[in-house]
Amino acid sequence: MTIYIPTLDEMFRDAYTQESLVTADGHTIIARFFEPSASPVGSVLIVGAMGVPQTYYEALAVWLQKKGYFVATFDYRGIGLSRKRPLNKVEADILVWARQDCEAALTALLSRAPSVPMVWLGHSLGGQILPFVPSRARVSRMITIGSGNGYWRKNTQELKRVVWLMWYVITPLLTPVFGYFPGARLNMVGDLPKGVVEQWRKWCLHPDYAVGAEGPDVQALYDSVTQPVSILSFTDDEYMSAESTASLHAFYRSAPQEHRRLNPAELGIKRIGHFGFFRRAMADVLWEKYLLPEFKSGHLAR
Repeated sequence: MTIYIPTLDEMFRDAYTQESLVTADGHTIIARFFEPSASPVGSVLIVGAMGVPQTYYEALAVWLQKKGYFVATFDYRGIGLSRKRPLNKVEADILVWARQDCEAALTALLSRAPSVPMVWLGHSLGGQILPFVPSRARVSRMITIGSGNGYWRKNTQELKRVVWLMWYVITPLLTPVFGYFPGARLNMVGDLPKGVVEQWRKWCLHPDYAVGAEGPDVQALYDSVTQPVSILSFTDDEYMSAESTASLHAFYRSAPQEHRRLNPAELGIKRIGHFGFFRRAMADVLWEKYLLPEFKSGHLAR
């Protein structure tokens, strides 16, 4: 007898509505909205890491929904459900993702939950790009998960050799051949639009990351973020070192910050790493104890 085991996406299908959002420049991205059964106590926009589809964050979205939050997830153009054409035809860079795609998702969530404060919950890249989003002032608070300065010399020791090869050999050689970065074939990050990986490479080769690579006006954008920032990082993160985490958040000079650096061994967890925080198994030990208090800290009301 064959036993059917539903996927997480199938298990959560009744928890959300899926919608197409049209960005200001006329592109369509796919977002999912997780509306609570009662009036929301707040809203949360989950902004994903580089190359990670929104479905990866569904378990957390459903959990927050059950806690009373109106949650939205989305895919950047060219990623996940928003990948509607061959990737070599997608014209986008990280700034387009922020200014167009994040902006569309943010304003869509605000329109659905207009009277409650919004939390920007950014994983990795998601914690780096709020300054580039036009409506960033409408966010009440930012929580970053595993976010840091991607400059390659600030990466963890085990990652430095890999990223050196990626930035100086693989990306310059393969991206022109394929017309995009074929990361899925290489088990590196995932497939990315050409403009995204080229801009990311430029950032990762500069000690001051986006602030240094994009010119002097970018620090002013980071300075414009004055909302409270909660930082969650992990001692076993295979990508972001303690130095890279501190370096990124130092760019947010105007934002009051609180940083919790968690050691999985001290919490009785075998591993968290760069991606483990979002696993359903972390609900009691991480989400309830360390994430939810940031929503209830009193900083949400502005």
